[in-house]
Amino acid sequence: MKKRHWTMTPWFIIFASVMMLMAVVSYSYNQILGYIELGISVAAFAVVFVISLRFRTYISNTVKATVEKIKDANPEHLEKYKYPIAVSGQQGDIVWCNARFKKLMCNGRSPIGENINSYLSDMEVSTITDGDGKDIAVNGREFTVYCISAGDGIICQFFENTYYKAIVREYKATLPCVSLIMFDNAEDFTNESDEVYSEVTMLVETTLQKWAAKYNALYKKISSVRYMIIFKDSDVEKMIAEKFQILKDIRSITISQHVATISVGLCRGSKSLKDSEQNARKALEMALGRGGDQVAIIHDNSYEFFGGTAAASEKVSKVRMRVIANAISRAVADCDRVYIMGHRFSDLDSVGAAVGMQCVIEKSFGTYCRIAIDQDNSMAKQLINYVKERLDEDIFISPSEAIRGVTQKTLLLIVDSHLKESLESPQLFEKCKKVIVIDHHRKAVNYIDNALVFCHEPSASSSSEMCSEIISCLDDKPLGYVQADALLAGIMLDTKNFVLKTGVRTFEAAAYLRKKGANTLTVKNLFSDSIDTYKEKVEIVCRAHIYKNCAVSTTTLQTDDIRLASAQAADEMLTLQGVDASFVIFGTNEMMNISARSYGKINVQIIMEKLGGGGHQTMAAVQLKNTTKELAYQQLLSVIDEVLDDSHDN
Repeated sequence: MKKRHWTMTPWFIIFASVMMLMAVVSYSYNQILGYIELGISVAAFAVVFVISLRFRTYISNTVKATVEKIKDANPEHLEKYKYPIAVSGQQGDIVWCNARFKKLMCNGRSPIGENINSYLSDMEVSTITDGDGKDIAVNGREFTVYCISAGDGIICQFFENTYYKAIVREYKATLPCVSLIMFDNAEDFTNESDEVYSEVTMLVETTLQKWAAKYNALYKKISSVRYMIIFKDSDVEKMIAEKFQILKDIRSITISQHVATISVGLCRGSKSLKDSEQNARKALEMALGRGGDQVAIIHDNSYEFFGGTAAASEKVSKVRMRVIANAISRAVADCDRVYIMGHRFSDLDSVGAAVGMQCVIEKSFGTYCRIAIDQDNSMAKQLINYVKERLDEDIFISPSEAIRGVTQKTLLLIVDSHLKESLESPQLFEKCKKVIVIDHHRKAVNYIDNALVFCHEPSASSSSEMCSEIISCLDDKPLGYVQADALLAGIMLDTKNFVLKTGVRTFEAAAYLRKKGANTLTVKNLFSDSIDTYKEKVEIVCRAHIYKNCAVSTTTLQTDDIRLASAQAADEMLTLQGVDASFVIFGTNEMMNISARSYGKINVQIIMEKLGGGGHQTMAAVQLKNTTKELAYQQLLSVIDEVLDDSHDN
């Protein structure tokens, strides 16, 4: 039945009775009126009779089908079941239930005629019929309900598990969550004095101890800059709600213009302390790889991040780079050829780092080495042409040529990227068994995890800076002025001409390259634009508007160099007054692109990451598939609101 017409039976009976009484009264002074009212009352009684007959037939068929569905059962046996059972029609109207259902689900009243959906946490009974059980809550009790189709009806069986679910929740809430904490910029304070370093370390430890005591957690100091705290899972939920206030508390420790920061790796959901500690190490490594000053939570191999507003502190020691250089030497010695590859739409940093490494690998180690690159879609065409004109041999090949030359002993050196999906040729990566990664972008979750050497330094200004340091630790005699110019161009691009992310090691790398013959005037010419590119850049800047200190511009241009013009326009908009970050949206409906830049006050990497992209704190991008420019624009503004609100809270 559709709407439960039989629930109107009492009203028809009342109506018929009233009409019958009125007919008796009216007959004494108006016989015609009396007959009319008598006819209406008889018709009402007839409706009641028909509805009752249909209802009895409907109930009989439905319950009969239900009984046949349960072997060796009859209605008397169904009534004796110790768990709630209800039988509904195909439209969800309850036609029968046992006493247990009335007691537990209805507080003793009869639910006949009501819709069964109101007892299924408002789920449609038709959507869960003959499927797996669904968890519901009724009157403060928890059940798992199973709905089985039975002819014209549906049998709904409710198994109470309130106690067991409470036990499960309590178990999960008390699961130990290991957190590993690192005082990630302790080196900033070691250059002051022993007293200053001791004072800051003591303040950091005291703050962490208070944090642990607040949640009655176990605190343990592992080393001078590493700590372990074991929380309960329920306490982690509270910290998430507070967006990890501990990050802000630590940042309040400032001495000599240095701000203390910590990185936290926290594991949730592991059933043993050993697994929790191992996963916490992975999470801490991820937090450090993303620049520090943040919390990385790992749960079922997925990550959640909080914080990350401060810039990564520069690592002064070059010991790690010397170790990396030795590891690369051993890897090159064991291979028969080397291919170098960067990211799609390669820029000066990607190509510059590749050119520098190619020279040393081929001439110092005597190993065949080429750069796999799509020259037609590169944003560093001027650098590529500059290198081609001045070198005796062509060191650039297409990715398809490189794939054909891959052997079991081929080594792939990836520069300026650590993500498989952003590589120039993911197919080349898949075919090469040996991989080395050199990158400075903040680590993303889906990073390349099978590399022989993973050289990742988020505090470095550029991959060209990292490669310059590695080359200086190798036999660098073959490095000429062409390669030095290429490496310096990469550094100048990512530092905005030594304005952003420039540390001591950045200028040391530049001085080293200058010593090797790099010419700043020549490098400056590599940044020159064509008149068409310049016009496109100006048009994009003119279309910009300011939103919460962010310059946002969209363009409908689809020229060959629109990607380069958009990146340059994003850089140009940073020079506008009151602009802390800039965004340029360009592309087609099949693929929308957003190029993002900042001077560090706003972390554009976090913004792009929430849209599915990534990059660095001051330079990031994202590609949005199957969307429109208007939708991409709205998504960007929404994420800007979210990130800026979070940063204000922190």
